[in-house]
Amino acid sequence: MNQQRGRQRRSGQNYERTDRVAGLIREIVATELERIDDERLFLLAVTGVDVDRELTRATVWFDVLDEEDVPEVVVALEEHRQRIQKALARQSRMRRTPALQFSPDPSIGEAHRIDSILDELGLGTPDEKVERD
Repeated sequence: MNQQRGRQRRSGQNYERTDRVAGLIREIVATELERIDDERLFLLAVTGVDVDRELTRATVWFDVLDEEDVPEVVVALEEHRQRIQKALARQSRMRRTPALQFSPDPSIGEAHRIDSILDELGLGTPDEKVERD
């Protein structure tokens, strides 16, 4: 008979705690951003959240439609950070909530840069090649 020693894993325990906390933070922050009536945050998308292992800090990655709006969006997010932090504390069941920090997601810009390089080389995505043929 094969028995596991130690704590048995349930279906919800397959993920690290930091991953679960990051998902919860992403959901709460995105919902709270929808409630904020600030035109600078109109076309903002939360792309991810990274939480440190001690659960003291969380970096919220975001993307905006126009890269020129990033400085304005950063200022707006900093102005509303306290409200979002309070919403996180109110809606989560954590004793201490991580301090939020907002940063533009560099991976989106890098993906656009790689796409443009591939287009210049004529090596676009396979879907584009099929459409061109």
